[in-house]
Formats: sequence, C-alpha cells, structure tokens
Amino acid sequence: MNPFIRRVLFFLFFLSGFASLMYQVVWTRLAFASFGIITPVLSVVLSVFMLGLAVGSWTGGRWIAPLTAKTGRSAAFFYAGAELVIGLGAFAVPKLFAGGENILLAGGETDSPGYLCLSALVLAASLLPWCVCMGATFPFMMAYLREQERDQTKGFSFLYLANVLGAMSGTLLAAVVYVELLGFQHTLWLAAAGNFVIAFISVCLGLTSAPAAAPVVQAEAAAANLAPQVPGGTTDGRIKWILFSTGFIAMAMEVVWTRSFTPVLKTQVYSFAAIVFTYLGATFIGSWWYRRSWRTRRLKPWPTLIPALALTAFLPVVVNTPSIVSVNHLAMEPDGVSVLVLLGSIVPFCALLGYLTPGLIDELAGGHPARAGRAYALNVFGCILGPLFAGYGLLPRISEQSALVLLSLPLLVFCFQLRREYSRRLNRTLPVVLGLALVWSAFGTEDFAGDLQRRFGAVIRRDYTATLISYRKDGRRFLLINGIGTTTLTPATKFMVHLPLACHQGPPASVLVICFGMGTSFRSAMSWNLDTTAVELVPSVTRAFGFYHADAERFLTATNAHLITDDGRRFLKRTARKFDVIVVDPPPPVEAAGSSLLYSREFYELAKQHLKPGGILQMWFPGSPEMDTCQAAMRSIRESFPYLRCFPSIENFGVHMLGSMDPIPPLDGDALAARMPAGARQDLLEWESIKDAPAYLNLVVRREYSVSDCLNPDPSIQVTDDAPYNEYYLLRRLLRWMAH
Repeated sequence: MNPFIRRVLFFLFFLSGFASLMYQVVWTRLAFASFGIITPVLSVVLSVFMLGLAVGSWTGGRWIAPLTAKTGRSAAFFYAGAELVIGLGAFAVPKLFAGGENILLAGGETDSPGYLCLSALVLAASLLPWCVCMGATFPFMMAYLREQERDQTKGFSFLYLANVLGAMSGTLLAAVVYVELLGFQHTLWLAAAGNFVIAFISVCLGLTSAPAAAPVVQAEAAAANLAPQVPGGTTDGRIKWILFSTGFIAMAMEVVWTRSFTPVLKTQVYSFAAIVFTYLGATFIGSWWYRRSWRTRRLKPWPTLIPALALTAFLPVVVNTPSIVSVNHLAMEPDGVSVLVLLGSIVPFCALLGYLTPGLIDELAGGHPARAGRAYALNVFGCILGPLFAGYGLLPRISEQSALVLLSLPLLVFCFQLRREYSRRLNRTLPVVLGLALVWSAFGTEDFAGDLQRRFGAVIRRDYTATLISYRKDGRRFLLINGIGTTTLTPATKFMVHLPLACHQGPPASVLVICFGMGTSFRSAMSWNLDTTAVELVPSVTRAFGFYHADAERFLTATNAHLITDDGRRFLKRTARKFDVIVVDPPPPVEAAGSSLLYSREFYELAKQHLKPGGILQMWFPGSPEMDTCQAAMRSIRESFPYLRCFPSIENFGVHMLGSMDPIPPLDGDALAARMPAGARQDLLEWESIKDAPAYLNLVVRREYSVSDCLNPDPSIQVTDDAPYNEYYLLRRLLRWMAH
C-alpha cells in the first residue's frame, strides 16, 4: 500500500477513536442529567454503547462485501457514510434524551423494576443507532484495506492500534481540556467536526480508488463465510471463547477497579478518567508491541500469553492494601504516589490484553472484514455482559477483592486447557506460581473495608450503587461511601434544617431533604412534627440510619415520614409536590463527579418550581466564600432566587445558602428560637453544652456574609449543566499555578 495512504488511514481511525470516547464521556453525563446520577443509568449507557459496537461490527462485516459488489463503489464511501451518521448523533442524542426523560419519569423510583426496564429501552433507542455505526467502521475500513492490498492479513490490528490511541487521547483531552473550556455541548460539536472531516477524507479516498472487481468481491465474501482454520485443520473454538472471556473479564474488572480504587483515587471526574486513560494507554502499548513483533517476525504464541495474563490479573488485588497504598477517608485530594502505584498495577494486565486481542482477531480473520467483524463482535459482546455481571451480580454481594479473584478464575481454567502447548518446565512451575498467586490474593491480602472491619468492627453494606462502611473510632462515628467520608455527626447538619424552617414566614408544613447521609437532617426535620420527605441515592444509606441514631426506628415508622430511593434531582422532576423548605446537602468534596447537578443553575430553577409561596431552599456548600467554586455556586443560586442570604457554619467550615422568591427578613436568635417548637429547640441543642437556643443561634446569624461581597465580579463564574465549573478545574488551577 502507498505509505501516504497508510498514514491517512491511521489518522482517520485515530480521529474516529478520539471522537468516540468523547461521545461516551459526554453522553454518559447528559444521561445523568436527564435520568438521574445512578448506577443503572451508567450501566445501561455503557452496555448500549458496547452492544452497538458488537451489532455494527457483526452486521458491517457481513454486508460490506455485498454492498460493494452491488453498487460498484469503494468501501471508503460506506465508511464515510457511517462516520457522517455518527457525527449527526452529536446533535440528535441530546434531543432524544430530552424526549425520553418524560417517559422515564413515569417509571417510579430508581430501584423499581419499571424504571430499570424503561431506562434500558429509552437509552437504547437514543444511543444504539450511532453506536452501531461506530462498530461498523472496523469492517468497512478493513474492506477498503483489502481493496488496496489484497494479501494483507493484519488489517484489524493496524486499525485497532490507531483507534485505541485515539480513544486514549480523547479520554484525556475531554476530561482535562475540552469540557472545562467548551462545555458539554461544544465538546460534542467538536467531536462531530472530527467525524465530518473523516467522512470528507474518506469520500476523497473513494473517488481516487477503484473497488475490487465483482468476481473478486464475491470470492472474498465466500471465503469470509468459511470457518477459520488453524494448523490442525479444525475450527479453533478456544480462540472465540478466549476473545469473549477476556472482553467479559476486562470490562467487569474495570467496574470493580473503579469502586475498589475510589478510597485512593477519590471521586473527582479525573479519577475515573485516569482509570480509563491507563487502561487504554496500556492497551495501546500492548497493541504497538504486537504490531512490532509482527513486523520483526517475533510474534509470541498466544497460548503462552494466557498464564502471564492470569498472573497479572491478581496484581491489583495484592497492591490495593492499606499496607502498600495510602488511604485516608477524610482527605478529599488523592495521594499522588499511591495513585501511581495503584494505576500501575493494572498496566501489565491491560498491555497483555492489548497484545492478545488484536492478535487473536487477526488470526481468526485472516484479513477478511466479515471474519474480523464476527470476532470483534464476540469480544465486545463479552464487554457488554461483564459490567452487568460485576455491577449487579458481584459487587452487591461480595467484596471488591473477592470479585477480582473470582473474575480471574476463568484465566486459570484456560491455562489448564492449554497445558499441552507449554514446555515441560513451564508445566512444572506454572501450577505452583498461579496457585500461590491465587491463595495469596484470596487469603493473604486485606482491602480497605476489611481492614476497618478487623480493627474497628465496621459494618459493611453493599448494593448495586455503592459499598457503605459504618464504624466508630475514638468516640466518633463515620459514614464512608466507597471509602470516602461523606459526613459526621455535626451540628451543621441540624442547622441545615432548623435555620430555614425558623426563617420561614408562615408556619411550615412540609420539608424535603435531599441526601440522607447519617439521617441527622431528616431527624431534625421530624422534630418539627412536619410532613418530611427524604430522598437518598444509595439504598444502603437509609438502612444504616440506626447505626448513628439509637431512636432511628421511631422516625422511620412515623406516619409523616417518607423515604425515597432516587436521585434527588430526578425526584423533583417526577413529583408534583411542593414544599415549604427544601434542604440540599451534596456529598463532599465539592469537586465530586456529578455534584454539579445539585449546584447548577438548572437545578435551582427546578427546585424553585417545587417551593410553595414563601418557601426557602437551603443549600449547603462545604467550603468558604473565598473559594471560586463557592462563588460559582453562589452566583448560580443568585441567578434563580432574587433573595439570598448566606451564613457561616456553627463549626466555621461551610456555608448555609438560603434562597427564596420572597424576602427573608433578618432575625436574631431570640426571634428564630421563638418560632421553633420545643422539640426542635431540644434537637438543636442535643449535642451542645450550651442550653440557650437564642444564644446558640446568634453564633450563626450574627456572622452573616454579605452576598454582594462574596459574589465574583465575573458573572460567567457559575455552575451550569453544560459547564460544571466545580467538577472540571484541573486546567484552570494549572494555569493559575503557572501564573504564580
């Protein structure tokens, strides 16, 4: 093939992979905004994405030869058409999400069967067409490669290398640069521009090259339908099983790694991006190694790679222990060295997969697009089932450590089945080495949750959303969600309720608490004897209520108490109820992934629609007004509510923001305490030595912040759904650091 054409094709598939991962990042986030920031939405998006790739790869490989034969057109034209359709998805998917959102609102709570089924159908209808086109690009471009170079047999690995490199770059730049600078919408447009450029160049390639003659194309199609042969002359079903299994295991492990690594990596968007970037980067290294080995005629026999793959699968289990990596659940920023060690533990496994996957597909396909499409679809089909099995089968029932060990077992089975392919020396040492690795991983290591359980008697609860840890230490009680400390028994959570209720002009009758936490705010609201609704995303959180409050059962069984398992924002979209006070306490840190959906201007507009006349929204911000993220959140709430008052926390950390459509008159502690029923005053002072409610309230209300002084003069510094200022901050802080 012309070297220039080869470089052009590499660039096209690089750009295609680049755009595809940008779509996945942004579409996932748009799905969260429309349907709730919950695990089922994430799982369905990823599964539909992979399903589209599998269907597109399979059908594209089957139909490309008949299409080129019937039309007499080069496969480059069909590749251009697929990329053009993908680019149109950048504009269509947000509109489809908006249309499907109302359908899902009728599905009930997020853990209901009706919601889960409807979410799968709506998301599939919104995403599948574009993802099918993404999957079809592989066989379409392989067909063009066969037009240019009839005897090539390694076309898939060539395209795979370019695609993975592009995907890796797209993941990094989307997270670090594009979303922060452009917002989600314009990032989608940028990805679409890449697809349109690919389509234009592909049309030019098609115009300057002639397709293969019809008899040759028909012969290719016939050959592609034959079963691939191996040296023994029989169909090698083992390769197909390994392709399916490695896709299943790798994607299932990625889900488990994400939850298992959270205590070290924390919950910022960059944490998940770092895992995906490392996964793709190591895959690229392995694919490059495979291509180099092929060029130098030093290919590794694929059976000898399976034992190495099995051995490296245990490495993240061994490394992710408190004795090796630093774990501090109170720290909001990750420890750099521990992050590098933990991410480095998955590199050998992913690199071996990067070598093995394109090698196996090349061997099965022999350069034929249809064979490659079927083989790649088989691998991707495993990628579909793996995350579902891990998210809904393993993680709600067993520890992350046990899940990783269990997922490694099929690789040990493959090693046993392939033992005849190994030397006598390897057959003697392999059972010992793998046996020791298995035993050490299963019984000789201890993860973060197990360490807390052994040392402090921690209670561990698991569900499809998160792993929740409750424990006591030095007289304090802690609540950890996926290893991150979310709250403590602090009077600030009492003020979140008592302050807005006492400021309410009329006698309040109802209150909504978004984010349950330890249940302190819910309990404080109940002390007013009001109709109280609490919405919590993680089912296990409400089940842990009794661990933190001995009288929890009394409140849970009260007739005026309502506990809802749902995303708080989605609950507001699907309910017609209005409240006198809405209390929102987003989980820390303020930079946590998805947190902007509770800090954005669009959320405040939604909350405003569910407040009664004179109603008050209390928004908690875990920081100080000097922080630009606090100023951004304050600007967003000020854009929605003409009346805004802000107070410091009783513990001098955090800000209570009270927004309303009606004036909130200044009141001192005496006036506020006079509005509180006796039970509410008693609840407010429950943990304090001071028993004077007016004096206690004055410690907060007399230190009120001036909103005009706190607002940043730049009105663009605010949080919106399209520009999540608090979540995407790395480039901004880097430039600020460089300026100083």
